[in-house]
Amino acid sequence: MVHRYRRRARGQRKRKVSVLERYRRPIRVSLVAIVALAVLSTGFAVLLNSKFSNILQFSTDDIKNRPDPDKGRALNVLVLGVDKGQKVDGSTPGMRLSEAVRASTWPSGRYRSDTLMLVHIAANRKHVYLVSIPRDTYTTLYDNTGTPQNKAKINAAFAEWGPNGTIATVEHLTDVRMKHLALINFNGFKDITRAVGGVPVYIPTAFYDPSQKVQWDAGWQNLEGKRALQYVRTRYGLPRSDFDRIARQQNFMRALMKKLLSKGTTRNPLKLTRTLTALTQNVVVDADWDPGDMRALALSLRNTGTKDVTFLTAPVSDTKSIEGVGSIVDLDQVKSKELFTAMSEDAMSDYARKYPDDVLKSAKKVN
Repeated sequence: MVHRYRRRARGQRKRKVSVLERYRRPIRVSLVAIVALAVLSTGFAVLLNSKFSNILQFSTDDIKNRPDPDKGRALNVLVLGVDKGQKVDGSTPGMRLSEAVRASTWPSGRYRSDTLMLVHIAANRKHVYLVSIPRDTYTTLYDNTGTPQNKAKINAAFAEWGPNGTIATVEHLTDVRMKHLALINFNGFKDITRAVGGVPVYIPTAFYDPSQKVQWDAGWQNLEGKRALQYVRTRYGLPRSDFDRIARQQNFMRALMKKLLSKGTTRNPLKLTRTLTALTQNVVVDADWDPGDMRALALSLRNTGTKDVTFLTAPVSDTKSIEGVGSIVDLDQVKSKELFTAMSEDAMSDYARKYPDDVLKSAKKVN
């Protein structure tokens, strides 16, 4: 093969590349950017360090009886979407979430988390698997020290015992060690969608959500701010209620990731900086996840794209109603054990191939 090149004339200096030009080079963003962080190139190392250092943290030292840490370099992260504080006994929300997670006593009943996801990052850092656990999953709750309490819906763990209680509850349910936990403020989620200029989502069939009083028209829509939050919260008017809401949340995350990967975001330093700022201002993580580790993980995932991310939901065997509890979800014990074992052993690709029907549908097929 003949290589063609043009020789620089004698005395001609090599053109210097400006900082702005370097910033315009393509930048990869991983799933971690969607649920907690942002993946940037080494050109943004200083920005990464400064932004990650601003993320608030909380301690998990009080949790006892945890599963053994996973062997190898695979990483499992528990991600919770948290609503704004609710009134308790006629009071106002009072403290912010960032204050609540670091308070000596968790404000029971003030906060809820109806979105619970397990993010498995393969040891080779080439594939990411996101598994949603239905909020109505009926299981034994554990308090912030890892002590068993009553049996209830899994979303009650965060309301009653905070992030540490949720970690303990999820680890006992799955027997999988959660290396880290990230809390995402769902109201701040609106800022993230505005920062990227909206996210394109397809609505297959028109329908009305009576709870939020929103009419969803069929076709493509660019969602941002309040409208984006309404999309991921919708369950009324959908055929499978909360299961369809889970699919919507995953579908939106997939679309958001694609938008983050687009040239309009990755080659626009201002937009990328705004997006990273919106992410870090609305995320709280455990104290063991220091900024250096976040940056290292982000850079190790810089070649991960949407095709490398698989979305799943924990397998369900039954839904029913229990007096005094309401509608609950029973997980399929046999299949769930297979799923969580695959997560612990970094064999999620085998599980996904075995159960292709459990993988999130294409963008135009999600209600």
